[in-house]
Amino acid sequence: MQFSSLRVAFVATSLLVVFGAATPMADACTRAVYFGKEGQTVTGRSMDWAEDTLTNLWIFPREMPRDAGLGKGSLTWTSKYGSVVADIYDGATADGINEKGLVANMLYLAESKYSPEDDTRPALIISSWAQYMLDQFATVEEAVADARKERYRMVTVAAPNGVAGSVHLSLSDASGDSAIFEYIDGKLVIHHGKEFQVMTNSPTYDKQLALNAYWKEVGGSVMLPGTNRAADRFARASYYINAANQTEDPREAVATVFSVIRNCSVPRGVKHATAANLSSTIWRTVADQKNKVFYFENTASPSLVWVKLADVDFKEGSGTRKLTMVGNPDLGGNQTANFVKAEPFMFLSPDHK
Repeated sequence: MQFSSLRVAFVATSLLVVFGAATPMADACTRAVYFGKEGQTVTGRSMDWAEDTLTNLWIFPREMPRDAGLGKGSLTWTSKYGSVVADIYDGATADGINEKGLVANMLYLAESKYSPEDDTRPALIISSWAQYMLDQFATVEEAVADARKERYRMVTVAAPNGVAGSVHLSLSDASGDSAIFEYIDGKLVIHHGKEFQVMTNSPTYDKQLALNAYWKEVGGSVMLPGTNRAADRFARASYYINAANQTEDPREAVATVFSVIRNCSVPRGVKHATAANLSSTIWRTVADQKNKVFYFENTASPSLVWVKLADVDFKEGSGTRKLTMVGNPDLGGNQTANFVKAEPFMFLSPDHK
C-alpha cells in the first residue's frame, strides 16, 4: 500500500506539470458544497488575492433594472430575486446568495478565453456575471438552461490592480445541485450535477477532475496533498467536505464548512518563491442555503459577520443597502439591521475602471 500510494502521488504530481497547474496564478480560491441531512445544504469559499479587494456587503432588491455595465449593446434585465452579495473593489459581484438559496461564487481561472471581439450578441461583462445569475434564477437548473441558449457574449475587464479578468463561475442551490461555468477558447463549457461540488483554479475543470481521481484512489486516510496549489486544495476539499459529519444541525454544518475552507486556505503573509502570484486568503464566505443565512469572515478580523435573509425586505422599491466592511475590521455578529441605503456600485468595465 505504501508503494502504491507513493506511486499515485508521483503520477499526480507529474500530471500537475503536464496540465499546467504549476503555472503561477493571481488568485487561489477554493469553493465546496456540503450535503447535510434534512436538506441542510451549505456552500463555502475562500477569496485569495494579492491585495485587499476593498470588499463590502450589499443588499439588492427585487425588480431592480440592470444592465451589464457596457452601456449600448449590454445585456439588460430586471432582477426577479433579492440578494445579499460580497463585492470586490465596489465594482464586481464576487460572491453571494439570493432569497431562493442560489449561491454564486466567482473564482480565478487563468485559462479563460471569452467571446471573440466580432461577436455581436448583447454583452455581459464578467464583473456582472454572478449578479446576473443571482438576480434571475432560483435554481441551478434554470441558470444552466438559460446559459445553454448562449443569448449573450462574455466580455472581460482587468481588475484595478491590473490582474487579467480571467474567471470561472460556480453556482449551487438549496437542493445541492451545482454547476461550473468556464469559457475555454471562446466556448462555454458547463459541468452540471451534484457531483461537481468542489472548485478551485487552474487547470481547467476537466483536468482538475482527472487529477482528483488519483487522490481518490489513494484515499484521504492514507495521504492528501498539502501544498497551496489549486489541484492540491481541490483534493483536500473534495475529501474533507464528504468525510466530515453530515448533520441536519445548521450551526454544526456551517462550522464544518468553515473548517474545510480554512483547511484549504492560504495563510496570510505567506510568500511563494516558485509561484509569486499565489495569494493569501483575505476573506471567506459560507452560505446556509436551507436557512438563508450568509456568513462573511475577514481573515484580519476576530469575528464573523452574518446576514439573515429572512429578516431582509427585498420588495420592489426597498432600495439598495450597503454594509461598509472596509475600515471596520471589528464588526461582528448579526449585521442584518445595520445596512444603510446606498447607490448601487457600477460594474467594472473598460469605461468604469
